[in-house]
Amino acid sequence: VGGLKLGLEFFCAHGHHGVHEMAKVGLPIFLDLKLHDIPNTVAGAMQSIHVLEPAIVTVHASGGRAMMEDAKAAAGEHCKVVAVTVLTSLDDADMGAMGIGGSAYDQALRLADLAQEAGLDGIVCSGHEVGAIHKRWKNGYFVVPGLRPADGKLGDQKRSVTPRAARDAGASVLVIGRPITRAEDPVAAARAIEGTL
Repeated sequence: VGGLKLGLEFFCAHGHHGVHEMAKVGLPIFLDLKLHDIPNTVAGAMQSIHVLEPAIVTVHASGGRAMMEDAKAAAGEHCKVVAVTVLTSLDDADMGAMGIGGSAYDQALRLADLAQEAGLDGIVCSGHEVGAIHKRWKNGYFVVPGLRPADGKLGDQKRSVTPRAARDAGASVLVIGRPITRAEDPVAAARAIEGTL
């Protein structure tokens, strides 16, 4: 385990105090808040969480270039800002239902290009896209969530790969939640996954 991902659910329940408590573990904090609002509001949110010294914060790439630029400017130099491209719970049918032309894969690549143009550190994408995005953005920082062991249950994940496949495709950070946190023995589950890498 190389860091702790604290999501929106955790942050809404425990706020700044909860993040401070989790930081006592001594691992880098990944604040997965997926900020998405007008540029000024997102910049203000970034300034308010700056005191927590997160290693990584997420914003939605669909918030646009100006929003991403303002988020990065407000984050400070020690915090990586990464943009969520397409949630791993969405697939091609969902893209069409939202009026987005093309596949989830195509949309992820478009939004990754926009995040790179905005000067962000990297993106969040599924393991299906990370290889292609890595070829286009050699020095990008790639967070791949929704990973499942080969024998794992997908749950609400529609575009999942194994941790090994994501790593081999160019992932910088592997996000593995429920296969560990909901296991009978989380430590054993984490070690078993680590053994596949």
